[in-house]
Amino acid sequence: MTNIQFNPNVEILYGDANKTDTGALLTYSGSKTGRCPLAKRIVHDSNTLDIWWGKVNIPMSPELFTHYRTFAKNYLNEQQIVYQIDSLAAISSTQHTINIRTYTTSAYHALFMKTLFKESEIMFDEPDFTIYDVGEINLSSATKNIDPNIKVDDKLTSTLIGINFSSMEMLMYGTMYAGELKKSIFTLFMYLMPIYSNLPLHSSCNIKISEDVNPTIFFGLSGTGKTTLSADSSRGLIGDDEHVWSDDGIFNIESGCYAKCIDLSQKNEPEIFEAIKYGAILENVVTDNNFIPKYNDRSITDNTRCAYPLSYISNSIIPSITTHPTNIVMLTCDVTGLLPPIAKLDVEQAIYFFLNGYTSKMIGTEVAVTKTEQTFSACFGEPFLVWHPMKYGELLKQQILKHNPNIWLLNTGWITEIVDSTRQKHRISIKNSRNILDALYSGTLIKQEFITFPLFNFQIPLTCPNINSEILDPRINGETNYMLLLQELYDSFENNYKKLYS
Repeated sequence: MTNIQFNPNVEILYGDANKTDTGALLTYSGSKTGRCPLAKRIVHDSNTLDIWWGKVNIPMSPELFTHYRTFAKNYLNEQQIVYQIDSLAAISSTQHTINIRTYTTSAYHALFMKTLFKESEIMFDEPDFTIYDVGEINLSSATKNIDPNIKVDDKLTSTLIGINFSSMEMLMYGTMYAGELKKSIFTLFMYLMPIYSNLPLHSSCNIKISEDVNPTIFFGLSGTGKTTLSADSSRGLIGDDEHVWSDDGIFNIESGCYAKCIDLSQKNEPEIFEAIKYGAILENVVTDNNFIPKYNDRSITDNTRCAYPLSYISNSIIPSITTHPTNIVMLTCDVTGLLPPIAKLDVEQAIYFFLNGYTSKMIGTEVAVTKTEQTFSACFGEPFLVWHPMKYGELLKQQILKHNPNIWLLNTGWITEIVDSTRQKHRISIKNSRNILDALYSGTLIKQEFITFPLFNFQIPLTCPNINSEILDPRINGETNYMLLLQELYDSFENNYKKLYS
């Protein structure tokens, strides 16, 4: 390509675009404001025969992928300006660093890749993974006049997220939602890391800033608290979303953060709020006439986002690597209000909860998710899995048995409490979740008296510092038919487990 701009600086990418009063770039992704999981395809060839084919990984022929790649490259060659961003993923692990090259016509997407992954100082001779981002093109344009000998996928209409693990390439058509770029890199790590007996995790991670680092890793779906709870002024941030647990410890895949910012406030999430400045990106956020963000405005989407370099968090740890975790926290957003705010799990319970991945899909994170809804998302990241969940489950079990962390289930969803003699059901406050975590970090929580919770048989504390003890056991303020509803929830766990793993 003769029209390439290689790793342009932030000022060039900002151009004449609108900025907020803080200097962050304002961007809009058009009609797609969340991921399109039904448009994801994996090339079916000799390198992918044994992956987890089904609703998550849908096969695509090598011939069809090649056709769409050729069309994308021809399109890019015809454009006046194409940005080439050479960046690195997993820079803290020299053994597993991946060199990524992205071709895009979008300054917004170019800045996003520079923000989420470390920019390379030199142009790669050959990248390890190449992204052809033509999200502005409707896939139907590329399907016209296709060779009649190539079988078309009739379920692919406007959008394609196509990945080829043999040629190490990714195609993006029909969506400008930047999260698709980020999650495609995560999917790449979900494919590669188990081959090396390393465990990729949809997770955040923070540490105590001292000689005794006390790492805590949080598993969870988008919107359940990974970014918010790991960004803690008293803790060092390793990363907010994607990590690998190897024999050497934990390393971050990314060099930036991509946080939900609906209802963002300086009071509740000061670290994230203050990271939104020049060089950061606000995606689908509404502003007033003075370009001041209105973080509580849902008129575009509930899935408003901000992207910023990890270094914008004042207490971030760079290089983003730490030792094996002292605590594992599985985040579940329980819409039923039946599960306790905190529970301690043994090894088998941990694997059971990990494989089930019970939580909620939050509004807007995927196209067509218009309300918070219960879901089982294997390994707390089912849309990004490549191998069968059992492969990741076995790797997790091996690591737990080797390193013996404390394992917790933290419910960031709904709880019931009595307020002014009235039973009220609401989502637990960030303050209460942070208070529970403070007790967990300090080692105070594990010293409390615990009782066995019915059916699930995990342990719940009777008391926790700075927490009203009445919310710790949901049976106290629960409905009269609480046990019947809990049995239904437990049965749904069992049925999901049997369906996927029997």
